[in-house]
Amino acid sequence: MPGGIDKEVVVNQARSLLENSQPGNVAAIERHRQAVELVTDIEHLDAVLKDSRIRISAAVAASQTTLTDIFGVGPIIAAMVIGFSGNPLRFTTASRYAAYTGTAPIEFSSGGRVTHRLSRRGNRRLNHALHCAAITQIRHRHSPGRGYYERKLAEGKTPREAIRALKRRLSDIVWRHLIADAQRATS
Repeated sequence: MPGGIDKEVVVNQARSLLENSQPGNVAAIERHRQAVELVTDIEHLDAVLKDSRIRISAAVAASQTTLTDIFGVGPIIAAMVIGFSGNPLRFTTASRYAAYTGTAPIEFSSGGRVTHRLSRRGNRRLNHALHCAAITQIRHRHSPGRGYYERKLAEGKTPREAIRALKRRLSDIVWRHLIADAQRATS
């Protein structure tokens, strides 16, 4: 399209735009052909993504986990947590699980100032899953995580520190759910 398109276009809109455009020269015909191929690829990937979400949702439901009861944890995040955590009984305490997830803060001191910083240790993908759940809670005013986040800000923490504190809290909640699920499965 001359000048491009001024907004984000979904696949159906792109398909109709391409069907209505008539390329003039050889270069425009080739651009049109490549655009049609890209739209076809995106349609295929959308179908694969939808199928994956359905299968993951079914697998999480079949596992009878209580992780999805946590606000901000849907089937995809629950699948990531279950898959990357493995057997939760190997973590004897919530602190050990937090160290594994990379949500346990690391003390960083310089001079008389004592602060805590982000841990680069642990499973980064699991940390990312907890981060997604934390951000989801922060975005919804009625969530339990939003109140906790606002309390941390009121205590004088920076937004990043407050998010880290929320992730650590979520790590403890997730660990308790994983342990309860594992104990229920073994009994």
